[in-house]
Amino acid sequence: MAKNSPDPQTQIIAESENYLAWKAEEPDGEVTYHLELNNVTLHFFQEEWDEFLSLVNSLSA
Repeated sequence: MAKNSPDPQTQIIAESENYLAWKAEEPDGEVTYHLELNNVTLHFFQEEWDEFLSLVNSLSA
């Protein structure tokens, strides 16, 4: 008998006309982050997301 896995809970973080950032709370408790940039999607785990945000913040310095 197959287990029914609940769908991840998703939340849009930010969006523009061409880009979308969203996060998903997975059934196992892991939070993943996703950037949709036109036809490319990047997927991040929490530690990777934190490093990415640090990188982006350093661009404006």
